[in-house]
Amino acid sequence: MSTSFASSRSARGNSHAARRAAILHKPNGQIATRVQAVGPERFGIVSIDGAKARSLYMLCDFYGRVLVPPTVVAHTQGDLGAAIDRIRQAWSQHNLGDGLVALERTGEYHRPAQRAFQQAGFETRVVHPLATKHFRQPVEPGNKTDATDLAAIHRATVNGFGLFEPLWPDVFAQLRLLVRHRRDLVRKAAKLQCQIREHLHALMPGYAECFSDLWQSHVALPLACQTGSADAVRQHGLNGLAALVQQTPWRCQRTTLAKILAWAETAPPAHPQTLWLSQILSQLHHDWLQKNQQIHGCEQASPALLAQTSYLLLLALPGINVVSAAELAGEMGPIRHYANANAITGRAGLFPARYQSDRVDLHGSLVLRGQRQLRAALLGIADNLKKCNHHFQARALLWQAAGKEPKQLRIKIAKSFSRLAFAIVMGQSIFRHPCCQPPDYILEKLLAFHREHQTPMPQTLADLHAAVDQLPRSARAAEAKPLQEELARIRRPRSRGPQPIGDILAIVLARLGVGAIQSTASGDQDPGSSPGGNR
Repeated sequence: MSTSFASSRSARGNSHAARRAAILHKPNGQIATRVQAVGPERFGIVSIDGAKARSLYMLCDFYGRVLVPPTVVAHTQGDLGAAIDRIRQAWSQHNLGDGLVALERTGEYHRPAQRAFQQAGFETRVVHPLATKHFRQPVEPGNKTDATDLAAIHRATVNGFGLFEPLWPDVFAQLRLLVRHRRDLVRKAAKLQCQIREHLHALMPGYAECFSDLWQSHVALPLACQTGSADAVRQHGLNGLAALVQQTPWRCQRTTLAKILAWAETAPPAHPQTLWLSQILSQLHHDWLQKNQQIHGCEQASPALLAQTSYLLLLALPGINVVSAAELAGEMGPIRHYANANAITGRAGLFPARYQSDRVDLHGSLVLRGQRQLRAALLGIADNLKKCNHHFQARALLWQAAGKEPKQLRIKIAKSFSRLAFAIVMGQSIFRHPCCQPPDYILEKLLAFHREHQTPMPQTLADLHAAVDQLPRSARAAEAKPLQEELARIRRPRSRGPQPIGDILAIVLARLGVGAIQSTASGDQDPGSSPGGNR
């Protein structure tokens, strides 16, 4: 063991550039050592070009000698099993000592074949379609077929572009599905808002300007759907509009209704097809409400998954909320898959493209290739930090004074945050940093999120319990302070009605290792035994 330790220290002493120059392949795609161990003639590579209902596969040795010709296999259990048996027979017949299976990544279409070969005990690797294209074009320019793709997949694997696909724990896989579904719902809701505004303006021109925020008002769109025109608003009058509002669960001030009536008196002519426009507007509004409910449900479910990961600690940074932290965790996955912070921004493609030839060395805009979902998550957090975090606001002003463009500011903030996030998540600790002034408390922020989303108390308590387990012990005393103040406020004698949140706070404080809560009594009465207290 001492020898290996000494050799590892010796290896760390070498320069980073020398270690990189030793191998030209991708680090997790090289197979040269394994090929040397068994010989190129005895190293088999199964190339698979996937499609929706079927795939094309072939078996070759390292040199490219075809052992099993290109064959179509349907994505059924029986056909995939027969293909695996045929490959095993050829494997034994040609006395292959080692090998792997390489599949071209095609969204979800290559997954059935990949899972079948994984369950059969084969090592499976994934080839990016861009690598397949680059290894196909020099040999078959202008000729793209499944057979030429198979040959290109083989050449890409031989050259180290058949990469391992790291396995994600269930919590990260579920979180990725959840945050991507929420993002898709948000985009659809935004499109619906554009359509609603367009049809509302055609139906009732100028009506939307009666409200400071059309989407935050609970009565603006329901009233528009029920009336449908300025003439109908004038016919209802102030009392009629008030009666319409009373039929809904929402309430509206009469000053707002008077503003709507004043608009109707001076409204310009509307679209002649009011009946059809009104029906379309009602359908779009109903669809938008459903999308918002689904988004609300996704956001309610995200803290339960986030609290099982160390990404929860990022809530200590002002400007990062539960939604943005969950989105980052879902796109990044386990932090152990990243060697350093540069690996995060490298995977996201947050670095400039470079063109160098002889004395020409040009740096352009961001590279076109990268994990776009992770890039969007990092840039979204950068926007939030620029608006809500004093430290990054000050740095953005300095960079702007130095002549940096707004696009460059976002990238610099994202790169700076990625280094900070890597240290927090990898170290599972919260350390002092200028961006945490004033500090945010994780449990307080999580509790406020559940209050805003009206999460049921059992789920809120379960999420807080899981969050306590993620907190380092050095931070638990500080996290308990705002919860103690909130519990003392709830237990004051002036509090009225049931306060179930007080029970949750007491339980969470006990999990944090805090003893009995000492609150300031009013007179001679014990606040814990007051009639309005939480008993």
